[in-house]
Amino acid sequence: MTNSQPATTQQSTVEDWTKALAESSGSPGGGAGTGVMLSIAAALTSMVAGYTEPGEHQRDELSGIHARAHELRNNALRLADEDAAASNAFGAAFRLDPGPERDEAIHQASVDAAKASAVLGERAIDAIEDLGWLASHGNPALIADVVVGFGALRAAIAGARTNVSFDLASLTSAGTPLEEVREQHPELWTTVSRLSDALERIDQLTAGVDKKAAPTEAL
Repeated sequence: MTNSQPATTQQSTVEDWTKALAESSGSPGGGAGTGVMLSIAAALTSMVAGYTEPGEHQRDELSGIHARAHELRNNALRLADEDAAASNAFGAAFRLDPGPERDEAIHQASVDAAKASAVLGERAIDAIEDLGWLASHGNPALIADVVVGFGALRAAIAGARTNVSFDLASLTSAGTPLEEVREQHPELWTTVSRLSDALERIDQLTAGVDKKAAPTEAL
């Protein structure tokens, strides 16, 4: 990879991508990191599903979990790169000279960035119950991997929630009151609440298996 080529989650090594993340460029940034965390959660879900021997009545359900996790791992990396592109446009808008053109660029970039993060968040919400199923029915020898998956999924959801909320609030930089932002973008506004609820759900599921995953804490 040369300096002229952007680091992407789909084509870069982990070393190259995290090196790019460490730079003060903003792209990739926290939003792309959210996508990577979601991909890690999906990969762990797929791994645990693959190690789980289902009962006869569980085969179809486990097969569906495995297939969804496999697809999500790839899609999350693609979404991470799309979020990085949106983040780049977001930063470019704020670097413009003050004026109507800058205000319009900020507005569009903020909405696009919020939408990119919202998509990531919704995909993460969809993955919660599959990992929850594995927490109850998966191979018990891999319960620690399930909890690590919950941690990665929680990071993805927390990141998406924060980014959607922050990007919506950025619309006020162009002179739009926050109440008007809520009226103009009700779906994105609601997504923030859905992601907050999802965090509570993950915490419930994690607490339910913590004693099995970390038994030394009980002593």
